[in-house]
Amino acid sequence: MNSQSGGGVDFQIEGPVVTRAFVIHPEVKTRQVVTGWRDADAKLDEAVGLAQAIELEIVEAIVVPVPNLNPASFFGSGKVEQLGDLVEISEADLAIINVQLSPGQQRNLERAWKVKVLDRTGLILEIFGRRASTREGTLQVELAHLDYQKSRLVRSWTHLERQRGGHGFMGGPGESQLEADKRIIQDRITRLKKQLDQVIRTRTLHRESRAKVPYPVVALVGYTNAGKSTLFNRLTDAGVMAKDLLFATLDPTMRQIELPKGRKVILSDTVGFISDLPTTLVAAFRATLEEVLEADIILHVRDIAHPESEEQANDVMSVLKELGVSEERRSNVVEVWNKIDLLEPEQADALSEECLRKEDVQMVSALTGSGVKRMLAMIEAKLAHHNPILDVALAAGEGAELAWIYEHSEVLARQDHEDGRITLTARFDGRQAGAAQKRLGVRIGPGSEPG
Repeated sequence: MNSQSGGGVDFQIEGPVVTRAFVIHPEVKTRQVVTGWRDADAKLDEAVGLAQAIELEIVEAIVVPVPNLNPASFFGSGKVEQLGDLVEISEADLAIINVQLSPGQQRNLERAWKVKVLDRTGLILEIFGRRASTREGTLQVELAHLDYQKSRLVRSWTHLERQRGGHGFMGGPGESQLEADKRIIQDRITRLKKQLDQVIRTRTLHRESRAKVPYPVVALVGYTNAGKSTLFNRLTDAGVMAKDLLFATLDPTMRQIELPKGRKVILSDTVGFISDLPTTLVAAFRATLEEVLEADIILHVRDIAHPESEEQANDVMSVLKELGVSEERRSNVVEVWNKIDLLEPEQADALSEECLRKEDVQMVSALTGSGVKRMLAMIEAKLAHHNPILDVALAAGEGAELAWIYEHSEVLARQDHEDGRITLTARFDGRQAGAAQKRLGVRIGPGSEPG
């Protein structure tokens, strides 16, 4: 149900009412094709996927050419009227515009069309609001919502007076009565930042405790819906939500796994990336992606069957750079070409040949498990590449030290002597080499790879 208030429209969604959405992707003609802008139909499909991720009923989806931007309403006055007629005919409750609108543009379109208007940023925030489950994720979502809403119509905000667990712009009791002002929002932002600082400090302590273990961190990143969570579940049996939905995962999940030669690593699943993600939203979720900043290996999971896989990969690498992932860490990226089960045989053969010519690339199907063992072996080899090899001499009866070495290194050679002494050649990662030197002291010396 909807009711008009002031110059726009408020919504109260009660019970099982389904919101009907009219999706518009504006194709701005002032953009140059040579700069690599994505195909308009593909962008429209992505916007529809975002809307479906929060169970909207799509009544119409169109690409609209925009020769010139109108500062007041984004579209020209004639196009606004034409689109208004289409929205009315479709009986949509909500118009989704797949760009970032200014507050004024959003307000003017709502007044002209007499329906709620949601831009790309608002839609992504709505999805994040539905997906957040941990304390940190919930706080991050609410903070991002408030920052976004601060300059927009306060009446559409529902977080401040939430009587049930709904998030975002499209529902919740009391929405039409909510008349909170900017001071209330700013006070809430201040309180949220303090709470978030505490959560981040707790996460930092957890990360420091892991560093003392310590195991290498392998972080999964990728464009949303690339199959990261399916791969994570394949490797860990963690039961993370893995559906064919954009942004199915929001909160980071971490599990310990064992590589083929027995080495343990911590695997971290992260929120999916997406093109045109506003800088403010990246900043709001920076803490959630801290594991990526500290990761020893970054697994960049790509939907290799997607027609714009290359463009999506470029978006991911741009976000990693924006997040502050150093060039050195970006060199520790292993590309995982996922969803090979969706390829035609000729496509798979061509990509397999291309894969062989590249370093740090592995083709897999997270769904069937194909290629996963080879991927794990590649991770193990990459972790070991720069790790020191040490010779260790143990006296008879030093069983605890022997067990520690097997737990914290890759033993390459072992010799058992008649008098009970044991000499080992072992490869330690950078984190463990210092701990080994401290624990075993003079019994360690530089080793060499056994022939």
